[in-house]
Amino acid sequence: MGRFFLFLFCVLPFKLLAQQLFIPNGKITFEKKINMVRALSELGLSDDVKASMTKYKSNNWDLYFDRSRSIYKAQKKDDNDDDLMYFMSPGESTNQLYADYTNKTRVLKKNLMGDDYLLKDTIPKINWKIMHDIRIISGYECRKAIGRINDTVYVVAFYTDEILLRGGPEGFSGLPGMILGLAIPRLNTTWFATKVEAFTNFNNEIQPPTKGKRAETDRELKKLIELFTRYNGNKNEKPEEILKTIYGFVL
Repeated sequence: MGRFFLFLFCVLPFKLLAQQLFIPNGKITFEKKINMVRALSELGLSDDVKASMTKYKSNNWDLYFDRSRSIYKAQKKDDNDDDLMYFMSPGESTNQLYADYTNKTRVLKKNLMGDDYLLKDTIPKINWKIMHDIRIISGYECRKAIGRINDTVYVVAFYTDEILLRGGPEGFSGLPGMILGLAIPRLNTTWFATKVEAFTNFNNEIQPPTKGKRAETDRELKKLIELFTRYNGNKNEKPEEILKTIYGFVL
């Protein structure tokens, strides 16, 4: 009996310590950065204009999470901030993405044509290929993975298995842990965690957005497609392709 209690005394602290190494909840701050020179190169800008531009524009987004849910949204900034107005499209700062990983559903709050819409959807699945490369991001050892969205767009991600939720920025998920680094070369955009507040409870923050127009019925979706094509000039696209754009991965 004495040996049994000695065993518990020695082993339990190590088991508790091991459990604490895996983070069940908290908040992650991501820096979203766009290479503006590359992004605008299709406009045929002169070399002088390119030289005068700020090469990168960035802003910060917060991901609040627990074991099964998360919400991702932009940090609030002054409306007069030049970087905000230059970097974001109108209304982007109100965009949010709530994900329920237990039920595999999500709610997007997305600004379209000047109005906020609440779009319900299932969490999209990405086929990832895990690589051997390792990178340290915000103090966490992250493994590289490569995925593909919309058939032809490649995504590079770095995830850590020290954070239990299999989520990430912009709703990317499906790896054996939390994505702390993300790059989409086609979009000239990267997302990297700059701060992790671990073991902090944000239950009040992790709630689906409720303010916005709903688009759930066939009639509401048809109206949304008509409005979107009116302002974006892609009337020849099939409705399912337009919806794929509206519900896309990147907010």
